[in-house]
Amino acid sequence: MNSFSRLSFPNLIRCYVFQVAISTVLFIYLLTCASELVHSYQNKRRDIHQLATLLSDSASTTNAPNIIEQQISSLLDEDPNIQGILFYSTTYLLSDSNQANTESIVNDWQNALFASTVSFNYAVTKTDNRQKSARGGAIAPTSSNNTLIGYINITLDAQKLRLTWLKNHALLWLINLGLGLICAWLALRKIISPAKEMVALATVCDTVANNLELKQLPFMPRQFQLSELRSVRSALITLFNRLHAAESKHSELTGLEEQLHSKSLSLDIQRSNFQSMISHELKTSLNAIAGGLQLLNTQTLNEEQQDILAIIRQGSEHLDNTLEQIIQLNKIEKGQIGISVNEFNPLQLLSDVIADFEPSARQKGLELISRVQHVDSILKGDVDKIKQILSALIDNAIKFTLTGHVIIESQLDYFTDSIRWQIKVTDTGIGIDTKYLEDIFTPFFQVDPSHTREYAGLGLGLSLVKQFAQLIDASIEVKSNPDMGAEFILTLPLRNTYQGQHQNLLRDKKIIYIYHQNVDFMVKELEMFGASVSCQQYGVVAIEQLIMTPVDMIMIAEDVLPEAVAQLARDIREQEDAHRALLIYWYPLHSLVSIEYGLQALGVDFCHLATRDRSELVALFKKWLSLQ
Repeated sequence: MNSFSRLSFPNLIRCYVFQVAISTVLFIYLLTCASELVHSYQNKRRDIHQLATLLSDSASTTNAPNIIEQQISSLLDEDPNIQGILFYSTTYLLSDSNQANTESIVNDWQNALFASTVSFNYAVTKTDNRQKSARGGAIAPTSSNNTLIGYINITLDAQKLRLTWLKNHALLWLINLGLGLICAWLALRKIISPAKEMVALATVCDTVANNLELKQLPFMPRQFQLSELRSVRSALITLFNRLHAAESKHSELTGLEEQLHSKSLSLDIQRSNFQSMISHELKTSLNAIAGGLQLLNTQTLNEEQQDILAIIRQGSEHLDNTLEQIIQLNKIEKGQIGISVNEFNPLQLLSDVIADFEPSARQKGLELISRVQHVDSILKGDVDKIKQILSALIDNAIKFTLTGHVIIESQLDYFTDSIRWQIKVTDTGIGIDTKYLEDIFTPFFQVDPSHTREYAGLGLGLSLVKQFAQLIDASIEVKSNPDMGAEFILTLPLRNTYQGQHQNLLRDKKIIYIYHQNVDFMVKELEMFGASVSCQQYGVVAIEQLIMTPVDMIMIAEDVLPEAVAQLARDIREQEDAHRALLIYWYPLHSLVSIEYGLQALGVDFCHLATRDRSELVALFKKWLSLQ
């Protein structure tokens, strides 16, 4: 058993190779035995040849019959493998083919292993000088002096020869067979034993894999013949124990997590209740303070008292704003703030918000700049939340900017179903380190959390900006570097009021729009109002189209010179027959108003200063369509 315990896969392979070698040796030994049987047959054939020679010599003498009879009787008695010996007289010469077959090695193997009997013919001649054959087969006369008198036929019993040889070698054959069987049994045992161990180990692995809630490993053999299988068993036990230890730790962590979650929920509820309670109490106190300050406004105070009152009022307002931010944040977390969509003018909204911060910017010596890249429009959105977001961003920019300026940029992008309003608030302040850009929207976060920080505040402004932006489906981005200022980008998806109300204003109207270089804002507005617009850069093409297809309106862009407009008006009116299109010219700002009368005399119905105001366009189209 100790030798088996040291057996490994390489040693097992060596054993298999050794067993194959033994089998090969046995096969060679059996082949050698067969060769010995053939050799015994060949020796017997040579003995028969010598007997045939002796009998031929005796048959050629004068007393041949008596001598041959005595010799044949003696030979049959002495050699049981000879089945029969015949002598027959004939002068007919037999064929030599039997001699070739007799001398063939292949025939020797075939006769020795498979033939039942083998016959040999030998010629008997009478001469003074006879040629005696030393080998088996037919012997023909070798000279004209020889006389053929007959043949001697000797029949060998090959089957009895084999049986005799097997009897003489039976013990050795049985020993070899026994050794072969023993080797095969040992080989089979060595193969089956490790295979059974592998099957048992695989069964245990399948049980563990299919039963995730298994608490104890199934039975496995304690000892394996192969060291590799013992290593696998040891690894399986170790991994199973580790799995149970990990499950125990996981259960403990799960329980701890549930406790922490429960405590966190409790703390959230307590914090929310505390915020509500403290906000209510402080708000009540602040209202009392504000009421007292209002009563003091009617009193006659000296300058020193007025300064003290201003300081108290400023602190009260600051505390009131802080409490209002906490209250709003608390309401957002509880889901108590909804969306209220109203119509508003973005230019007016920006103007009102900027006007609120001009005094504080002027007080710090900052320049508050607005850059509006769109015309007046009417949009739909939550006005209060947009104002709160913009106010917080501008207030934050002014707060952290010591010198320089704060720029508010506004841009409208028009799409098929909506409008995107993008507002950028850029300052030249202290900037924000890149590693804090993700944290500045966290409630109560401070880049400088020390009590001696230069900039006051609880860190709720940007948190409310993020929360309000998410409520109205807006996005807020920030780009900043230390000492290089910051840029906050607010993107709001809004609805255009006129898109819903006036999208069918020019429905089924065919309009030709003639321009010189660029197709501008007007074409998009016409298509938004439902018109079918065909843009032509050359007047000749427009006139050809007018001849083929009647249109309702012909508009000439502001970049076409008045002289060209006059010529176009003449040509269009000359080509018109039964249908008369409405001809409109949008003249540029620098053109003289006096050209309007001359163009109207040539057939231009309306000349109007180019505009991008949708409300004005709606009013003009309604007016012109009513006069058509």
